[in-house]
Amino acid sequence: MASKEKREEIFSSYPIPKAVAALAVPSVLSSIVNVIYNMADTYFVSLMKETDATAAVSLTMPVFLFFVAFGNIFGVGGSAYISRSMGEGRSDRVKKISSFSIFMSIISGALLLALILLFIKPLISALGATSGIVYNYAYDYLKYIAIGGPMIVTSITAGNLVRGEGAARESMTGMMIGTITNIILDPIMILALDMGVGGAAIATVIGNVASVVYYAIYLMRGNSILSCNPKRFSVRDGIARNVIPVGIPAAINNLLMSVSNIILNNFIKDYGESAVAALGIAMKVNMLVAFLQMGIGIGVQPLIGYSFGARNMQRLKKTMRFTMICTLIIGSALTILYFIFTSEIINIFNGENDPMVTEYGVKILRGLMLAGPFIGIMFTYNFAFQGMGKPVPSLVISLGRQGLIFFPLLVIMSRFVGFNGIVFAQPVADLTCVVLAAVMFAAVNSGLKKNPEFYPEKKDEKIE
Repeated sequence: MASKEKREEIFSSYPIPKAVAALAVPSVLSSIVNVIYNMADTYFVSLMKETDATAAVSLTMPVFLFFVAFGNIFGVGGSAYISRSMGEGRSDRVKKISSFSIFMSIISGALLLALILLFIKPLISALGATSGIVYNYAYDYLKYIAIGGPMIVTSITAGNLVRGEGAARESMTGMMIGTITNIILDPIMILALDMGVGGAAIATVIGNVASVVYYAIYLMRGNSILSCNPKRFSVRDGIARNVIPVGIPAAINNLLMSVSNIILNNFIKDYGESAVAALGIAMKVNMLVAFLQMGIGIGVQPLIGYSFGARNMQRLKKTMRFTMICTLIIGSALTILYFIFTSEIINIFNGENDPMVTEYGVKILRGLMLAGPFIGIMFTYNFAFQGMGKPVPSLVISLGRQGLIFFPLLVIMSRFVGFNGIVFAQPVADLTCVVLAAVMFAAVNSGLKKNPEFYPEKKDEKIE
């Protein structure tokens, strides 16, 4: 386990490639683990060989994203503020930030639990359940996910906070413990104990509980500058004001992913249950590419935040350039791989070997992958804005990618191009947001050049 001093050395003096690797590799592995977390339920449910069960799990994914969203409000917002505070040398403030974030995540998870259980029946109908069987499966899955809500939100928050202090390996370990627990329990509960989709949800909740236990032990061992002591909880001294606005764009991205999935389900349900199941499979498989590149951006966010807090813009921009090159190479390689083995990848989760699921799934996945090489550039900009404490540009990207740009494109393209319009709306929105993000960063950087704290004098950049 790295010492506090060693973790800060990563931020301040490591060469850029080495620092990015130290922070991004564990974060990428965590993101892959997160995808496996989501895909495990779909895979083991598919072994029930019931398309209705697979469709039900796909339909309920947006609700899970609501929990992820609230975890990101306090996790991403808290992580960004923690890294900036470390760059400013304010370790005393870090303890208040972490305590505030952890206890607010517990409270928000409890509120979601109450709301979902109260409105679960109309919620399932709104998600796009088209038959009684799908409805019943979705009900079984959602009620257990809701009960585990506080632990799900807290697990996501804690993982982000630990990463924010530079302990990327410990953050990854906590998530892997949860995922391995989930994967072990899935076949036992779904198949061996014949609990079906309800067993899948219970396995997911227990996995998150295991993660929370690990993070609690880590914080209490004393090798962290973070705190989960309720006595440190405070909304004053700018804590809430600096955590929530930065976390909201990350949360909105997840909330709009949830809303867009609901809308996509309702657009595509006219093509039948096979199309709904195929959409769910393609979206989850595509998450591997998106989350992997997102993981790189998430990993370097603390480094960017620390550099910004320390007013080291040269290091900040070098970090961003190197990160974008990495995401471009990885995104391109995965896109090629997905295009070659599309049907094989879809059929991993096609338990009934439904040929229509395969046909629809191939079209959807290839459409989504058109933005695969470039989406990491957008994520790098977005997490850079969050690390710099610039919530407005981050919010614009989040609103555009899953809302203000995506929704109009979906309506227009589905009307004039039909099924293909539904498929291609998301990649077109993604590519548009890549350009938008670059323009906004140039504007932010131009404004900072007027501030002598960030650009005290013109110097030739020394290659690290």
